Amino acid sequence: RELRLLTPSHFTFVFQDAIPTGSSAFTILARKNTIDNPRIGITIAKKRIRKAHDRNRVKRIIRESFRLNQHRLPNVDIVVLGKSNAEQMSNQELFLLLEKLWKKLAKRCAQ
Repeated sequence: RELRLLTPSHFTFVFQDAIPTGSSAFTILARKNTIDNPRIGITIAKKRIRKAHDRNRVKRIIRESFRLNQHRLPNVDIVVLGKSNAEQMSNQELFLLLEKLWKKLAKRCAQ
């Protein structure tokens, strides 16, 4: 629970001055935090992914991918925004895409 962005103020903190990274399925925004670990927040609109079971599947994969890669990420607050293409991808494709995005994000935040 301490690795998640939970309140609207946490999300607005990231949106105010974000470092963006994107792909066809996700946009990832990050901002340095003062905590000793990265935190994640996920927003996937009904407008982008209609069915609840598809939204939940994508969120589950994002959380699991973050859990496996959090040790490589700097101390940042991350917001993952889902796009329409995400629901058509398989679980394996989503994992590979997120793996690339975490590496890209870590490189951008290090600069």
